[in-house]
Amino acid sequence: MSPYLPLLLLAILAGCATAKPTVAPDGRHALSIDCTGHSSWSSCYQKAGKVCPKGYDVLIKDGDDGNKVAVGNKEGFSSTQISTRAMLVACTL
Repeated sequence: MSPYLPLLLLAILAGCATAKPTVAPDGRHALSIDCTGHSSWSSCYQKAGKVCPKGYDVLIKDGDDGNKVAVGNKEGFSSTQISTRAMLVACTL
């Protein structure tokens, strides 16, 4: 197994933020934006700005900087910390 596997995993997770349509707790149409692996919230806000060009309301924002991923290889295990970040937004009409 390659010693670069943890870096590859981070690169994959740090790709583009994703947005999926959903329904907010108050019944509005909303978007669930996942930007796990990014070092800041800016990728979530950028994605929200792209999918909601007229503006948006942040309904829920949740994140955790404490998640670690353990990757094993023939030399042993290494761990990499991954930030999970997600927002629920409703676009302005």
